[in-house]
Amino acid sequence: MDKDYKKLLRKQSYSFLGEHSALKVCTWTRKSISNKGVCYKEKFYGIKSHLCAQISTTLNFCDMDCIFCWRKRHNSEFGTIDQPKDVLDKIPEAQRKMISGLGGLQGANLRKWKDASKPKHLAISLTGETLYYPKLSEFIKEAHKLNYTTFIVTNGQLPEVLEKLEEPTQLYISLDAPNEELFKIIDQPMRKNAWGRLIQSLKLLKRFKRSCIRITLIREYNMVQPEQWAKILEESSPKFVEIKGFTLIGESRNRLRIENMPFHKEVKEFAEEISKHCSYKFIDEQPESKVVLLMKEDKDRKI
Repeated sequence: MDKDYKKLLRKQSYSFLGEHSALKVCTWTRKSISNKGVCYKEKFYGIKSHLCAQISTTLNFCDMDCIFCWRKRHNSEFGTIDQPKDVLDKIPEAQRKMISGLGGLQGANLRKWKDASKPKHLAISLTGETLYYPKLSEFIKEAHKLNYTTFIVTNGQLPEVLEKLEEPTQLYISLDAPNEELFKIIDQPMRKNAWGRLIQSLKLLKRFKRSCIRITLIREYNMVQPEQWAKILEESSPKFVEIKGFTLIGESRNRLRIENMPFHKEVKEFAEEISKHCSYKFIDEQPESKVVLLMKEDKDRKI
């Protein structure tokens, strides 16, 4: 990886687990330890926020340049490939170091703080496109042997990898537009036939036990055509649909405006518009995260 980019990531509190893998403590992990709230994944799926480690195995590469992304992209070759066991071995110590000062904060939950040094859940979604990691299936297998749950997020540009992927605990595909025209504007893909590849990946969701389509809503951009969103959901048939409002942070501030941030009320209303055109219905919400959960029926969502 580029040395200057690595230096920048370290300044942004990334703890490197290898050449192209790193951990960064999630805001909700910190809040949970401080008794100031929990991530929506704890409310929706039972994932304890203080036991979750947010990591990436592909800091170095993403094949999209989404306008709402808070991360600064700097693509480079993989070079030396991080070994799954090596990365997994480093996670507890990296997490422990990153949260070491939280135990001394006023109001800190010392039991949570102590337990957080031994995370049980891996959110493999920090930055970069996860499916480009050539040892991802091996990583998932090794993580499950260590009794981690694995949440994998992908932009759906590698259906040929997805088709052979070892099944994670929960698979996410990001869907940011209801049609190809808006997709090109919002996601700015590098690949040719990127929309076709995304649709192909969405069709593969049926082979996963726990799958989710994650939609990020941006006011003035993609809060349109609810029937088109609904059609894609019906054809893809994920177990879960998360509809989340865009937040203006990080690099997205160079591309979008505060006016592009929808309120939770708007997110919920648009989710309900989508549900009018499909079999997915409102199940749950977390206003603090501006996120709504849709399912066909509220069944087997807790891990």
